[in-house]
Amino acid sequence: MIDEITRAAQAKKGSPFLSTEQAAFYLGLSPRKLQQMRGEGAGPIFRRHSRYVRYHIDDLDNWSRGLTRHELVHG
Repeated sequence: MIDEITRAAQAKKGSPFLSTEQAAFYLGLSPRKLQQMRGEGAGPIFRRHSRYVRYHIDDLDNWSRGLTRHELVHG
């Protein structure tokens, strides 16, 4: 069984897109908290790939550094 740390490391190597669970682990949040923030429009930028929500690792890093959606979109 692969743990979340290993899964996140593999995802970062192979793909810059993380699932909600991987992104939450990367940020030190619970998946539920990340889902709640997504619903409120307050969390990191996310994308929908078909029916799957994915977070780009760069967007997680930017959000963690305190950059807001507005700053990223409008410079």
